[in-house]
Amino acid sequence: MNPEKESENEKSSSENAAPLWKYVTRLEKASVGGGNVSFRCNYCEKNFKGSYSRVKAHLLKLPKFGIQACAKVGDEYQNEMQKLEDAFEESSRRLKKPKLVSLPTDSPTSPNWDSRESSTATSHPFFPKKKGVGIGNSPLERAFNNQCREQLDCLIARTFYSAGLPFHFAKNPYWIEMIKFAANNNLAGYVPPGYNKLRTTLLQKEKAHIEKLLRAIKDTWKEKGLSIVSDGWTDVQKRPLINFMATSQKGPIFIKSIDGTKEYKDKHFIADLFLKVVGEVGPQHVVQIITDNASVMKAAGSIVEAEYPHIFWSPCVVHTLNLALKNICAPKYSLQNENAYNECNWIAQVSDEATFIRIFITNHSMRLAIFNSYSPLKLLAVAETRFASIIIMLKRLFQVKQNLRNMVVSEEWMSYREDDVGKAQTVRDYILNDLWWDKVEYILRFTEPIYEMLRVADTDAPILHKVYEMWDSMIENVKKEIYQHEGKEDYEESPFYDVVHNILIERWTKNCTPLHCLAHSLNPKYYTIKWIEEVRGRVAPHKDAEISVERNKCLKRIFPDPDDRQKVNVEFGLFNSLQVYDEDNMEDRWNYNPMLWWSTYGSTLPILQTLALKLLQQPCSSSCAERNWSTYGFIHSMRRNRITPKRAEDLVFVHSNLRLLSRRRPEYNSGESKKWDIGGDNWDEPFGGPGLLEVAYLTLDEPEMETSIVENNDYVDDDDVVVL
Repeated sequence: MNPEKESENEKSSSENAAPLWKYVTRLEKASVGGGNVSFRCNYCEKNFKGSYSRVKAHLLKLPKFGIQACAKVGDEYQNEMQKLEDAFEESSRRLKKPKLVSLPTDSPTSPNWDSRESSTATSHPFFPKKKGVGIGNSPLERAFNNQCREQLDCLIARTFYSAGLPFHFAKNPYWIEMIKFAANNNLAGYVPPGYNKLRTTLLQKEKAHIEKLLRAIKDTWKEKGLSIVSDGWTDVQKRPLINFMATSQKGPIFIKSIDGTKEYKDKHFIADLFLKVVGEVGPQHVVQIITDNASVMKAAGSIVEAEYPHIFWSPCVVHTLNLALKNICAPKYSLQNENAYNECNWIAQVSDEATFIRIFITNHSMRLAIFNSYSPLKLLAVAETRFASIIIMLKRLFQVKQNLRNMVVSEEWMSYREDDVGKAQTVRDYILNDLWWDKVEYILRFTEPIYEMLRVADTDAPILHKVYEMWDSMIENVKKEIYQHEGKEDYEESPFYDVVHNILIERWTKNCTPLHCLAHSLNPKYYTIKWIEEVRGRVAPHKDAEISVERNKCLKRIFPDPDDRQKVNVEFGLFNSLQVYDEDNMEDRWNYNPMLWWSTYGSTLPILQTLALKLLQQPCSSSCAERNWSTYGFIHSMRRNRITPKRAEDLVFVHSNLRLLSRRRPEYNSGESKKWDIGGDNWDEPFGGPGLLEVAYLTLDEPEMETSIVENNDYVDDDDVVVL
């Protein structure tokens, strides 16, 4: 019989047995198309033409099949039909015999391995039979079923290689548990769930279970409060997406993502989204909304504050610090900015020269090969959209300084003349120039306090109460580095520092909110003699005029009732005047973290204690929303770019929240699966270890560090680079 005809008959027989035919009435054979028929839907009573795939698309409301979804099929009936279809597909797959490429027998290093046998064996679709003495013939091997174990190893390896799975996936505890469960249970005839079941019923089942597990975290919001963080992103189909996350003491939770296609994203649209999210989580639990510093976000935040006065809009501290670094390291010329440009433009020149060095080496394969032979570390090409991108690049360049010098004086570098020799000479001149390296080192030294604060703030940690003090200390440390380099005393003038100081103060003024001042005022440590005497001129928060004004503004919004506000003011007076505490309690203000101190000693000030336990748990940045886009990018990649935003949102919800729940378990920090979702295959390599130059602190915990943050494959033609 003709194999093609046989295949057609099998397909026709299978389609005739499909379960969804019973929900439509077949009218007649269509005039064209082998398997097409005319049919009428038993629900909406509309007539259509097509094969079973169109019947399925109509009833299950599947998009992109060129047929209208049935409006009369409700969710209950649709779920029932989906279950029938999933069961049918599973049974169909059981009947199909796989025709796979044969697996290897023994390894090439084994004495029993025969390449001819491996290449010609076809006796089993998965694993060829061995003849003679070999695997599984001894009693001990048969007792442990070694042949099946090795076959399973080969099948697992084949899965990794064929699907392009990263090797670190083998550390995933859920993968390990799945294999163990299947191996230790009698599941004869079991077939894994298919394409449709994985993306529909099983996904919804997992999402519902994750939501149930998250209730324990949500129950803490009443006492501990939460912050709503948001960020925007454009997916591979250029759809503008806005995600919303709730972060609290227990960590961030992904709430939802909005597709902003065909929407005019003004302040009213953004504010409406925020108000809906606030309504979902409970406005009484929300302390603040954190976004980037865009003007539309600030305007939207003002609308939310007008609706809920006790909720504050807070600009992301990390964004603010990054903007300050850009103003310093890449100043733009204008009449208003002429002085800053004149003082800081040398930094931009050094940055351009460093970029020229990196691009020239990485864009010429032979030069790159020479560099790699001298350095175990790679040159970082950090995307400009990333925080502190200039500083990260200069840090890595300075770290491999000696390797670069060894490279450009080597015989290989000097003798290779197949590329632009003039540019190669320019690179060599920069690398051997001690004055140029002195400039790089100076940039890194005086920006180090800014960079360190950015690293600390770029987390989900509850540090809202530390932000005000961090800004003060950071500016003071920047001054110390600049004055030390210039050899000046504190009372002397430094035009360069004046420019840097003005940039930092301007950014801090825009970033500071009444909530920062109130949280700062509730940190017990800032009332101790040790803290006050650490820095000359420091005063306790209640003696700082600026902080006191902003704190009172904040209390007025949180406690609109005058009687309540009077009570909390009395309690704050007792708190800062130290009248209700003995000597041991005062000592613990320095020794204890703020949360522990308020939990231990705050019961005499009940209103202030409740407020402190909420504010001291809040973050200061939208970093968790930013990092979530690398998860979103992985799920909504080019290979899956036809996935609907709703399904992508469900996948992100499950993926993000499952990792959050996993990290709360003690097993996450020990054993073979330790930090299984961090670092990827590069974590143990020279590029990914401690030599990653703190990029891990910026990227935090995303497994795709090289592709989402540190991009080594961004091609820039060196002809486009201006050599300064």
